[in-house]
Amino acid sequence: MVTGTGTACGFGLGTDALWSALCEGRCAVAPVRAFDASGFRCAQAAELPADFDIRQLVPKSYRKATKVMARDIEIAVGAADAAVRDAGLVTKGTAEGSPPTIAPNRFGCHIGAGLIACDVDELTAALVTSRTPAGGFDINAWGSVGMTNLTPLWLLKYLPNMLACHVTIIHDCHGPSNTITCAEASGLLSMGESIRTVERGAADACLAGGAESKINPMGLIRQQFAGRLCALPADGDARTAVKPYAGEADGSVLGEGGGLIVLEAEGTARARGATIRARVDGFAAGQCACADTVGLDLSGAAEDVAAAMSAALRDAGLEPESIDAIIPMGTGIPSTDAAERTAFQSVFGPRTAAIPLVTIMPAVGNCGAGTGALQAAVAVRCLESQRLPARLGASSTDGVLAQAAPSSAAPLRHVMVVSAGLGGQVAVLILGRAA
Repeated sequence: MVTGTGTACGFGLGTDALWSALCEGRCAVAPVRAFDASGFRCAQAAELPADFDIRQLVPKSYRKATKVMARDIEIAVGAADAAVRDAGLVTKGTAEGSPPTIAPNRFGCHIGAGLIACDVDELTAALVTSRTPAGGFDINAWGSVGMTNLTPLWLLKYLPNMLACHVTIIHDCHGPSNTITCAEASGLLSMGESIRTVERGAADACLAGGAESKINPMGLIRQQFAGRLCALPADGDARTAVKPYAGEADGSVLGEGGGLIVLEAEGTARARGATIRARVDGFAAGQCACADTVGLDLSGAAEDVAAAMSAALRDAGLEPESIDAIIPMGTGIPSTDAAERTAFQSVFGPRTAAIPLVTIMPAVGNCGAGTGALQAAVAVRCLESQRLPARLGASSTDGVLAQAAPSSAAPLRHVMVVSAGLGGQVAVLILGRAA
């Protein structure tokens, strides 16, 4: 059962902020504040609000540790705090000294992480001490002198498992824990780990999801070289920039964000009187056979995406007719959209054109490893409120119901979430309305 959700994205901290903004049809994409991005193909992104302060989201005794938190870690820690509070859980992180709701050895944690980029100023301050007299870079000087100019705990900011490390320390989770680094699929794959952990009785509850920030020079240039960004100058119209499934789509925008979800055994949740927000009905994962071997071009991977969707339906014991809405990647990247569209048509047939797609990427950007968690949190809200949020994008989306539209009420029993990541992994989660 899903008993709590917590998100952090360009709309702020908490799922309430995300949900209300999506329903209102707002867009968090704006000119990049973190650095001068004017020379990039896409000079806008969805950044966390300027008032996001991780020191206010951890216990006072833990504030010193925030000095070794990269942005990705901060997002995960903030989302975890929101999720735990939304679930009504007492942990060491929310009420130090009070008895925890879930025994620490029965509380697990699985968080997806991305390729955390080093702070450019921090790294170059050390690199500059390894120059040759002519101004070049001396690798020997770097090994003997330059590296010593990095702070002693420098590496602890950039290890991908540090997201789960800080979250488990803060909330005293001693149960099974893992980190998955499979690009945009990481968040849902981590939820799959938590689902199976609870199902086999190894934990009563788990925090699961993902977080990432690519809004830094290295993250932005990697995505540009991969051909995944749309053309959006600083003065361009962000609301119409990303057009999932449209013929004129030319790429996506980046965001920073992610989320964590509290997945809990039904017996545990009911025994403590928790509010059950949604039910996990099915999960499956797979690998896409990408022609370019590195997963940049997913256009030929429709069969593999469809196979994961069908496997999730089997896991849930459901027929395709049971799915009332789909929350896809919807990146606006033509090759990825093409694979998703073909996969939907393969699984749902002629009904594909009538199944509403909930596309959140035009509003919050591509948050990498945090994307799947944001998708899942939105799916939970759709089921809880029996409503579809507004969609941004194009006025015409061939073969799928994804064109721009306002928020609307909808009878929803089951929502499917699909994440296909850079690298070729795909994960599918099916959530059902709580009884």
